[in-house]
Amino acid sequence: MHNPQLNRHGELTHLLSTEGLPKDILTHILDTAQTFVPLAEREVKKVPLLRGKSVFNLFFENSTRTRTTFEIAAKRLSADVFNLNINASSTSKGESLLDTISNLTAMQADIFVVRHEASGAPYLIAQHVEPHIHVVNAGDGRHAHPTQGLLDMYTIRHFKKDFSNLTVAIVGDILHSRVARSDIHALTTLGAAEIRAIAPLTLLPGGLEQMGVRVFTNMEQGLKDVDVIIMLRLQNERMKGALLPSSQEYFKHYGLTREKLAYAKPDAIVMHPGPMNRGVEIDSAVADGDQAVILNQVNFGIAVRMAVMSIVAGASQ
Repeated sequence: MHNPQLNRHGELTHLLSTEGLPKDILTHILDTAQTFVPLAEREVKKVPLLRGKSVFNLFFENSTRTRTTFEIAAKRLSADVFNLNINASSTSKGESLLDTISNLTAMQADIFVVRHEASGAPYLIAQHVEPHIHVVNAGDGRHAHPTQGLLDMYTIRHFKKDFSNLTVAIVGDILHSRVARSDIHALTTLGAAEIRAIAPLTLLPGGLEQMGVRVFTNMEQGLKDVDVIIMLRLQNERMKGALLPSSQEYFKHYGLTREKLAYAKPDAIVMHPGPMNRGVEIDSAVADGDQAVILNQVNFGIAVRMAVMSIVAGASQ
């Protein structure tokens, strides 16, 4: 079956999900990002790879960190960037998603960066745009958040070098997390030795074992001897009904404290896609501690998004 993210030559033309992407494409994105990381230290932080191209940020769902890093990434590639205020746009007046896209296409859009509350919305757009237009998924429903998954992979590779011996634990609200899905698919493709999911039963989706994930409901057992810990935010806005007794109770059992971190390997790194709820899923002593690489993730995120946009637009050789 044809992967809608690849053109007939097998090149990346849209980034919709980490699922189904070949290892060589994931590695190419990470390698390309590595060339962009030093830009942050330069006085002039721009390269001309997307000069003359128009990038439209279409965020149908709120996001500060992701939208800002995409905007910075596009500007560092010398693209013209347009942030659409969706709440004040025609979609709030009943215009369909595809009509909105058609009108923006008429304005010579080259790349659409799309965040949408409906799973599959970026796929729908990708199916209906002209071949020279590219779609990057910035998070759709509970489905996927591929650039977050890729920046997580970049961070892991930066600190741990090789995936083949790594045990990675993903902790928290896995049921509602598109980041968890993107991380699991990418880690599997890149050859991680073991992937663990740690959460209360109410926050564990079905089918994890079929994806090759080891499931734990006990934090101490799940964290034993892991190399990487990815903490997830409790997504209260997506929860239907009472899935947890209280945030205090959750922190007691699943919040990452120094005591629980001690079960992992001494050189384990702690990650979090943000925004963090301190005292709910992570203790400040850990979030600000030596093993946390959370701010590195944000920094690497700009380089990864630069890599993705330059590759899909065919600017990266």
